[in-house]
Amino acid sequence: MAEKTTTVDIAHLGGSTVGYKFGKAYDPSLPTLIMVNSFTTSVELYRPQFADAELMQAANLLAIEPYGHGATYGTYRQFTYWDSAIANLQVLDALGIDQAFALGTSQGGWIVTQTAMLAPDRIKGIIPLGTSMDSESQQSRDLGCWDGIEFCTPAIDSLAEPVDDDWVVPEEFVNGVLDAGLGATVTAEDRAFWLGVYQHNYVGDIGRERLRICSINLRDRDSLLARLNSVTCPVLWMHGTNDTVYSVANAEDGIKRFTRSTDAQLKIVDGGEHFLSASHPEHVNPAVIEFISKWS
Repeated sequence: MAEKTTTVDIAHLGGSTVGYKFGKAYDPSLPTLIMVNSFTTSVELYRPQFADAELMQAANLLAIEPYGHGATYGTYRQFTYWDSAIANLQVLDALGIDQAFALGTSQGGWIVTQTAMLAPDRIKGIIPLGTSMDSESQQSRDLGCWDGIEFCTPAIDSLAEPVDDDWVVPEEFVNGVLDAGLGATVTAEDRAFWLGVYQHNYVGDIGRERLRICSINLRDRDSLLARLNSVTCPVLWMHGTNDTVYSVANAEDGIKRFTRSTDAQLKIVDGGEHFLSASHPEHVNPAVIEFISKWS
């Protein structure tokens, strides 16, 4: 089972508690890397990064859970991805960290991009993984991405009514996320681990509501395409060829839109799955070390 997540209190959304995890005790002599997890997962998505001794020596690894995920709650019970981007910055404030690099998997990719838009003086570089900068648009589907509306709507509808305190997230929901995120790389051990995490994080009527809003945010998010020219820091977008959610063609279109970035590169990972940080850390981790070393 996952370790207990550390929390910090911030002011956003009427006062919030945000779940986070450091890989080791904070070292102010090292750069810091924020890591933002994918849809309905938690800081535990980055176990392969926390287990990499070389990466841990290169940077302070700081995984931060978005609203609706893990231990992150706001007093106001509605939230969007922009709220999670603001929370990232307020967590840095609370921890006394002025600047950071930022990596995000899937939804985490656009959250760290939004964070860089909000605070270009504080985010030194971003590493989006297996992501898209578009809404669930027709253009996205024409470029070979999934139909997120079709995927999310049944869950949103089924989670619309209040439930009893003994409700837990259905196993089929968890398996659907794992199949989309990890594809052929998902193991029986992965399924057992993540089922435990999900059934801890999404319990009772509050858990149902959080899960529903997370699903609404994924389906109904706004496009970032027209805003990407406001990102000025370096960008390393990594994308797997086996990503069944967002296509390589979509990534190729997206990276071209970072027109004011110091340096915007797309790195394709052969055989990489959607949750690329988890499926192929042997490709992601060395690239992250090189990126941080180059731009620190």
